[in-house]
Amino acid sequence: MTIDYVSTDQAPVLTAAGRKTGVMLLWGDRVDVVATQGDLAEVRSGRVSGSGWVSRAQLGGKSLLEFYFIDVGQGDGVLIRTPDHRHVMIDGGLPRSRQQAGKNAADFVDWKFAKDYRRKTIALDAVITSHNDLDHYGGLADLLASDAKSKAELDATSVTAEAFYHAGLSWWAGPKRTLGTKTGAGASAMWTQLLGDRAATQAALGGSGPQLHGEWAQFLAAVVATKTAGGTPVPIRRLSHIDGHLPGFGPADGAASIRVLAPVEFTVGGKPALRRFTGGDDKNTNGQSIMLRVDYGRVRVLLTGDLNRAAQGALLADYAGSVQEFACDVAKACHHGSDDVSYRFLQSMQPAVTVISSGDNEGYDHPRPDIVGASATSGFLSLDGDALATPLVYSTELARSLKLARATGLTVTTAGADPLLLTGAALARAKLTLPAKAGARRAPTRNLDRAQIVSDLIYGLVNVRTDGERILCATRNEADLGWQIKTLRSRF
Repeated sequence: MTIDYVSTDQAPVLTAAGRKTGVMLLWGDRVDVVATQGDLAEVRSGRVSGSGWVSRAQLGGKSLLEFYFIDVGQGDGVLIRTPDHRHVMIDGGLPRSRQQAGKNAADFVDWKFAKDYRRKTIALDAVITSHNDLDHYGGLADLLASDAKSKAELDATSVTAEAFYHAGLSWWAGPKRTLGTKTGAGASAMWTQLLGDRAATQAALGGSGPQLHGEWAQFLAAVVATKTAGGTPVPIRRLSHIDGHLPGFGPADGAASIRVLAPVEFTVGGKPALRRFTGGDDKNTNGQSIMLRVDYGRVRVLLTGDLNRAAQGALLADYAGSVQEFACDVAKACHHGSDDVSYRFLQSMQPAVTVISSGDNEGYDHPRPDIVGASATSGFLSLDGDALATPLVYSTELARSLKLARATGLTVTTAGADPLLLTGAALARAKLTLPAKAGARRAPTRNLDRAQIVSDLIYGLVNVRTDGERILCATRNEADLGWQIKTLRSRF
């Protein structure tokens, strides 16, 4: 058995007789080649049940830089796979308990390792929470949790991480939760109580000094309990622009590098500090998001967390004379398509592709129409003849779809009795009770035989892959479960 990679944009999986199975592999997909037969190769992949056959002419590719922008509802979740087979996990969405579908980024990562790679251990080279908001670290908490219920959600038997990184700003316990101490006032105000390394995190989870608060503390306790692949406690550290690059991901020939562009760190009284923004705690947690730029060959991908207008204005000033650092081919949109975004900052990014991680039925109304328009008008314009090539704007919410159907039968099972099957007129008399709206006198009901039921769900996963020159963006095709694909080349 040998490892190979798909070399064409799409490769249909066939039966041994050469008939299409309906499964479509994507450029860069890793497969295990079990056998060859004429022009076909028998392969195993996480997308294939058992094994299937593909044209040998569509293999012979190479490992790519891959970004999986995961549909987590409201929040972010990004898995990066580098060409040298390292994995970086950034954010994870809300916890499962607060997800409509009961799934978040932890479940996709589990599928990737347990099903696609067929590994028992999820082995991550770096885990990063862009900032201390639950819709970013909640899914990471589910992934790293060691309780039996959380483990039962995963097919993988264990999770390891070689390093954990955070932005420093944290939730601290008190009469009310707080972001810690600060100095100065107005434009010169700074946050000075920043979480640091592993020792500082352990002290803040049970020492005599200031203690971390609530779900943020529970999450960091799960991080502290996480081990590396070698069985040692995972290193923990704060990231800022002073780091330059994510440790272990600096510039190297033929490899992907990861720049750390924000938060921007200052020094107050000999201690590290972060700028304090006016307008409330959420302006500061979002405004101090870690911003990363992944470079590979000529391609640049910018990951912005929840940066808001105030933070972006400050970054434009901090990087005055070098705002070209924000220019990119692909951008993870700031703050889920919120309208709290600087148009000048979007212009400095000028991405050819923008991916918006937006929510579903949760009251945020993301992405906002003006930001979708702003992402388009500030994006890099290129034409293919008389057709628009870029900019492209993706939304995980818009990429999600449901298949609806009506029930044809209902089986009722009770203890000590034979199952009861309701069909036809009996099914028509069965009713569903739905949640009552606020102020309603009674809960609404629906006849079961007339109710539309979700029979299938296509998650809004956005794939971005590149060999350092060419970029492929793909979402699932609702019609045939293949891929809707757009390709472009880097302009850098």
